Amino acid sequence: MSRRTHSVVICVYTEDRWDDILSAVDSVRRQSLPPLEILLVVDHNPALRERLGTEFKAYGDDVRVLANAGPRGLSAGRNTGIAAARGEIVAFLDDDAVAERDWLRYFDEGYDDPRVMAVGGRTLPAWASGRRPAWFPEEFDWVVGCTYRGLPPGRVRVRNVLGGNASFRRTAFDATGGFATGIGRDGDKRPLGCEETELCIRLSRALPHAVLLIDDRAVIHHKVPAGRERFGYFRTRTYAEGLSKALVARSVGADKGLESERRYTTRVLPAGVARGLRDALLARRGGAGRAGAIVAGVATAAAGYALASVRTRSGVAFSHAPITAYAPPRTTGTPPRRSAPAAAGRPDSDGAAGPAGPAGGPGAGTSAAGRRVVPGPAGPVTAGGGDPR
Repeated sequence: MSRRTHSVVICVYTEDRWDDILSAVDSVRRQSLPPLEILLVVDHNPALRERLGTEFKAYGDDVRVLANAGPRGLSAGRNTGIAAARGEIVAFLDDDAVAERDWLRYFDEGYDDPRVMAVGGRTLPAWASGRRPAWFPEEFDWVVGCTYRGLPPGRVRVRNVLGGNASFRRTAFDATGGFATGIGRDGDKRPLGCEETELCIRLSRALPHAVLLIDDRAVIHHKVPAGRERFGYFRTRTYAEGLSKALVARSVGADKGLESERRYTTRVLPAGVARGLRDALLARRGGAGRAGAIVAGVATAAAGYALASVRTRSGVAFSHAPITAYAPPRTTGTPPRRSAPAAAGRPDSDGAAGPAGPAGGPGAGTSAAGRRVVPGPAGPVTAGGGDPR
């Protein structure tokens, strides 16, 4: 039995996902390797925070409900969880996902190697309709926050992990700081991502010998609502990924920021188009649609990337900071709009792999070392697309 302790952070923001949140918490409580604690971080929704506090009051410190101590958005929520976590390993689970029973145990096994600083898992889609839409290519499952076709199987070394199914040593954040704000999800607004990618690249730079893994035995099932099964969402999400990638590329440089995306766009996607066309010629259902969706996805991601490369998106302040001790935010007045609790290092993108898509847009921020960070253009994501909430 491992002696390492684990804190599991679940960021939540809407009561519309009440049943999903309860299911996520229940899946963590049933782990074969029990966590030290579950941290529910509520993103500026006092009614939801109060309701969750009442629901889990009897669980004491096993399930703690916290208010996001930073600006609105997923990055600041995660940073709040990191700041409050007491475990040696900090794991993240999406609020609309459920983990299989051995999820934490497989994460934990990766940390037997002291060089390993992060371990991610495999995320499978749970389609609201009961099955994958015929036109939806597996190569673009990152669009709905899931592991996509093109990632290597087994336990493998990667550039970045997927944020909704990932874990980090707590000391990783001491070295690099927290997730960057000004990028990533903000409630139901445009579905940006790549905060995990940016963090993981910063982590590798801060700790050159660090190892980041994906273990495909650490499985979660991520709910895909009906609205995300439609082509309109597919198009919006790929465009937003292009925006996000541009921001990441400016921050960490195009070489690292687009390293995985190059293989994805030159090998994985052409093979996907060929399969789709072959299926169409054989009169197999959805073949032409999948080939067309891949082409459309690349085009919209490229458009987002190009736009973000030449125009600054107003209101974007891309920054990260060291993680500090958790302090409950004020209950009156407007919530702070700037720095959120961050880890002592950098933010990552959207986790494991996620082809294509520039990030938000050029904005400038400050690194933990006090240096100015100027966002720059980027392209598609591969091992960690966005983390659609």
